[in-house]
Amino acid sequence: MRTVDDSTLAEHVQRAARRPEVIAAVGRVYAQLQTEIDLRRPMCVASGRCCRFEEFGHRLFVTTMELAAFVSQLPVDPPPAWDGAGCPFQVNKLCTVHTIRPFGCRMFFCDATSRLWQNEQYEVFHAHLKRLHGEMVVPYRYVEWREALRQLGLARLSVA
Repeated sequence: MRTVDDSTLAEHVQRAARRPEVIAAVGRVYAQLQTEIDLRRPMCVASGRCCRFEEFGHRLFVTTMELAAFVSQLPVDPPPAWDGAGCPFQVNKLCTVHTIRPFGCRMFFCDATSRLWQNEQYEVFHAHLKRLHGEMVVPYRYVEWREALRQLGLARLSVA
C-alpha cells in the first residue's frame, strides 16, 4: 500500500472526498463502531477533555479516508480562529463538528471503564479503515489531526 507524502495529502483527501463510495465506506465503519460503543454504554459528561489534547496528554490521528469523509461533510463556514492548543472545532467545551467527527474522537471516552475496551476496539477499527484504503485505492496516511487540518487549510491560528 502506498503512503502519501505531506505535499500531496490535501490532493488525495480532496480526490477521495469526491468519491461517494469512499464516504459511504467510512460511514459504515463509523456505524459499526457506534454499535460496539452502544453495547458498552460509556458515560460522556461533555467535559470537553477529549478535545484538550495537551491538557490530558493525548493526540488524535486520522487517516486519508477519514479526512475525506470529514471534508465532504464539513459546513461551508470556516472553523473559528484558534490558539493552536486542543482542537480548533471545540467551542465552549463542545464539539462543533460532532456529527462528522473522526474515528478517534468517536472512540475516546474519559469514563474510566472505557479503558478496559477502547484500546482494543481502536486497533480493530483502525485496521479496518487501513484495509479499506487498499481496497478502495486511496493512498493511506495516518497523521495528527491538527497537522492534517493545517495541510488542508482548515485550521487558522488566531493572531494574539
